[in-house]
Amino acid sequence: MKCPGQDTQYWQEGAIFDVKCPQCSHGVEFFKDDTTRKCGNCGHRFLNPKMDFGCASYCQYAEQCIGDLPPELLAQKEDLLKDRVAIEMKKHFKSDFKRIGHASRVARYAERIGKSEGGNMAVILSAAYLHDIGIVAAEKKYNSSAPEYQHMEGPPIAREILIKLGAKEELIDEVCDIIGHHHQPREDDSLNFKVVYDADLVENTDEMQKENPIEPEKMAARIDKLFLTKSGREVAREVLLP
Repeated sequence: MKCPGQDTQYWQEGAIFDVKCPQCSHGVEFFKDDTTRKCGNCGHRFLNPKMDFGCASYCQYAEQCIGDLPPELLAQKEDLLKDRVAIEMKKHFKSDFKRIGHASRVARYAERIGKSEGGNMAVILSAAYLHDIGIVAAEKKYNSSAPEYQHMEGPPIAREILIKLGAKEELIDEVCDIIGHHHQPREDDSLNFKVVYDADLVENTDEMQKENPIEPEKMAARIDKLFLTKSGREVAREVLLP
């Protein structure tokens, strides 16, 4: 069955229209399901300004449905992914608001650090939201939330979620790798890992600081020693050394 949004039998008036080329103002005819068209006058190719991409922004079959996706839509698709990952994380933890809050705060720190450091935000935020996703399974299987058990149980659950959401294989592999050792840095870790690690460390340290405060001088020394990115250290100082 063809997607109703792309089936011409469901089209209404206005499904075919003219748009002025942004380069030369020459009229270019668009069908509503055209992603791009090339101007016959100047040769400029541009995105359909009236196209409602709708489900194509996140559907794993979008490429088969409307062809190669333009860069603008690919960026939108990755941006929407983080929101849907956040929803899946909340579904997984159900009424465990403490863990939902922890993951959400880690994601917020990761977004700040990642944007400053220049990492891949789709990878970073997916990993940040899902970094502790294996903790429930770890507690059920081993009666422990120790890092080594989280590292074992988290990646398969994260992979299942990301496959369901239509994420790219490369993104899934990297996110699962980060989750699989997110407490244990390696020498060859990527920038994306370092961002998630620092974001989680900020939140974990802040939680511990509220229960057992550490003197500012000692905290400053820990920040300089333990954090992996410049931006991570800056966020840590702001949060932990008010």
